[in-house]
Amino acid sequence: MTEPTAQELEYQIYELTQQLNEKRKLSSGVQVKDYSFKTDTGTQPLSSFFGHHNKLLVIHNMGEACRYCTLWGDGISAFLPHLESAMSVVMVSKDTPEQQRLFANSRGWRMRMASHGGGDYMNEQIAAEGMGTNVPGAACYEKQGDKIVKTNSSFFGPNDLYCPMWHFLGMAGITASEWTPQYNYWIRPGQLDDGGDNVLG
Repeated sequence: MTEPTAQELEYQIYELTQQLNEKRKLSSGVQVKDYSFKTDTGTQPLSSFFGHHNKLLVIHNMGEACRYCTLWGDGISAFLPHLESAMSVVMVSKDTPEQQRLFANSRGWRMRMASHGGGDYMNEQIAAEGMGTNVPGAACYEKQGDKIVKTNSSFFGPNDLYCPMWHFLGMAGITASEWTPQYNYWIRPGQLDDGGDNVLG
């Protein structure tokens, strides 16, 4: 048997992704409680994030101390208008609302932010056996009458389906072990024409 070509493997992944999404569509889900989160406008329940949609995408971000989570956040923010045409979106992390807002502003993120503070939501909805408690990923919830149901969830990591960066690197022959995301790619010039005082980074 001959080894499949890169194009053949890519088509197999495409077909498997189609099958995965069909299975996810059939998920009946599991009811969850109406968790509380801290936001920059006060404490809010999970149910409040649905807005006028009956579906909610919750992005599980590890916080501003993770460069990888920042990479995913940058990508998701770029797609936000498209995502919000189909469902509501909120990003949650253990950071305080004040930390979240400052960091979101520094990245140009436009999604709503909420803090689980490392409490029940993180321990019951994010934690994964063998992976720890503060694990990056996403979960989809659906309002079914008075109930909130978790329909699907997944984890984020290099080479996953949710960050195109890895796939473009792969096309160039660069593996995930050969590249690490950074907060800033600015390279300081040898001479700064403004005098160079008080430069951060």
